Amino acid sequence: MPPRKKPKAPTPPRGGQRRVQAPQVRGTTRSPQELEARHRAILYAVAGSGVVALIVVVLVVVLGGGGGTSDKKVAQQMTAAGCTFKTVKASVPGGRTHVASLTAKFSWNTSPPSNGQHYPRWAVWGFYSEPINPRMVVHNEEHGGVVLWWGTKTPASTVNQLRALYDEEPTGMFGTPYAGFGSRIAISAWTGNHAKYGRNGYYGQGHLATCLHYDAATAKAFRTFRDAYRGHGPEGVPLSADQPGMGPPQ
Repeated sequence: MPPRKKPKAPTPPRGGQRRVQAPQVRGTTRSPQELEARHRAILYAVAGSGVVALIVVVLVVVLGGGGGTSDKKVAQQMTAAGCTFKTVKASVPGGRTHVASLTAKFSWNTSPPSNGQHYPRWAVWGFYSEPINPRMVVHNEEHGGVVLWWGTKTPASTVNQLRALYDEEPTGMFGTPYAGFGSRIAISAWTGNHAKYGRNGYYGQGHLATCLHYDAATAKAFRTFRDAYRGHGPEGVPLSADQPGMGPPQ
């Protein structure tokens, strides 16, 4: 868990993609429940036709949001790359997913966070050079995002390699430095069955792999992780709503 700091606007993502705004966190008096209902409606409208959105959601339900064989394959490749990997039961104390605070201490069960309580607004999708508040990034994971994390001491060459991985498939991907993470790198995702989400204490699963370096074996493992979990968020949000530059409704 990074130390508490006063939130500040991050530097926009570098090169190659459309211009991305810093996450917007002010200018609303709506309750988290009202905000959630509004942004869910807009997300599905943005996704294109209702038929396409429905097909994507049905696939998420049928596939169950990742796990099983996918976990085993990812675990094998992460081990081969010298990384650690774990899948944990998503934890949402009291069933309250949204907490309107950018400084509250959440009891996340992985670090960097792969699931759990988060801010009502997610961060604008992109690859950033300055740390984005993880309380927002967890919301991106809830929407099906796969997140690349790195410490402030991670070599620039490694960050450039992570950026290259991001550029391969930027939709539904997110990149940000993570305070207190040294020179390590990580990749995370939150998956789950949309039909069960929030019912009887079910909130899906969090997945996290942490590595000390990035090489060909790591890149292969990261791609396998991405392909296994991207777009399988527990809310069933379609990937077409997770494109670079997209952010929460104002």
